[in-house]
Amino acid sequence: MTLRHCLPALAAALMAAVPAAAQHAAAPGRNPAPSAALSPVQSPATSPYAGEQSRPIKALAERDVADLLAGSGAGHAKAAELNGYPGPAHVIALRDRLALDSEQLRASQALMAAHQTRARALGAELVEAERRLDALFAHRAAQPHAVDSATAEVGRLQARLRAEHLNTHLQQTALLRPEQVQAYNEARGYTTPAVPTAPAAPTNPHRGHH
Repeated sequence: MTLRHCLPALAAALMAAVPAAAQHAAAPGRNPAPSAALSPVQSPATSPYAGEQSRPIKALAERDVADLLAGSGAGHAKAAELNGYPGPAHVIALRDRLALDSEQLRASQALMAAHQTRARALGAELVEAERRLDALFAHRAAQPHAVDSATAEVGRLQARLRAEHLNTHLQQTALLRPEQVQAYNEARGYTTPAVPTAPAAPTNPHRGHH
C-alpha cells in the first residue's frame, strides 16, 4: 500500500483519538494533569509581628511605654468610665459644663495630681517588669520557674495599676452631684440628653358633676 493510500486512514484515526483523550481528561473524579504554567509554591504569610522584633521590650510599643510612664489611662478605667463613673481629667476639662464649684474643682485637681503620681510610679515598675521578662528570652535564659515568677510580677503590677485608675474614678464620682454625673455622661457621648416632658394637666375631681 502506498503512502497516498495510507494518509486517509491515519487522519481518521487521529480524529477519533482526540475526543477520547478530551473525555478522559474531563472525567469526574479525575485530577487534571500537572501544568507547567502553575504558579510556584507561595511563601508563608508574613507575621503581623514583623518589625516588632527590634523593640527594646517586645511586648510594648513605644506608645505603650510612653503612656505607662506618663500615667495615662490607656483604657484601664473603661469598666468605670463606661458605667457612669467620671474620671478627674475629663471632669476638670468639663468644669464649666458641669458647673463645678470651687471646692469641687480644687478636690478634683488634688485627686488628679495624687493619682498621676501613683500611676506614673506603677507604670514605671510595670515597664521594668516587662523589660526583665523580655530579657529572659533575649538572653536565652528563660526557664519555666523564671518565666512563672516574671509573669506573676507583671500581672501583679498590671492589676495594681488598673485598680488605681478604677478607684480614682470612684473617688471622683463621690465628689459630684447626680446631675453633674449625668451631664458628664452626656458630654462624653455615653447617654442621650433627657428630653423635658410637659407636666401633666391637673385633674378636676368634680369634672362631670353639677
